[in-house]
Amino acid sequence: MADTTTAHEQRATNRGPGRLLIAVYIVFAIAATSRAGLQIATKFDEAPVAYLLSALAALIYIVAAVGLARAGHTGRRVALACCTVELVGVLGVGVLSIADKKLFPDETVWSDFGSGYGYVPLVLPVLGLFWLWRTRRDPA
Repeated sequence: MADTTTAHEQRATNRGPGRLLIAVYIVFAIAATSRAGLQIATKFDEAPVAYLLSALAALIYIVAAVGLARAGHTGRRVALACCTVELVGVLGVGVLSIADKKLFPDETVWSDFGSGYGYVPLVLPVLGLFWLWRTRRDPA
């Protein structure tokens, strides 16, 4: 029996579990934007690097959600870039925030590998990259 779904539908990043992934990115975009906005507006001079990193994380979450939701070639490339930068960021900031607490006088979204958010910031880019890999086109 032939499969009636198209190759595009099978590979779309915005279908099936991809919808949940997009929803989580949107929730984290809202959370990180709210946190960074409040911190930048009220106490920027206390830890500017930490607060700007939280704002960067928020921007990455927004752009990743849009990339995954678009599901086309450009959307996939955008999501891939965002998930990669996000993973490098959370690993880098995670290591630095544990190695030298003075570098981050206040927490960022990515501090301690996202411990303040239940480590979801560490797991999210891995899931995003896995989903992009899982929905890639077959090389044949």
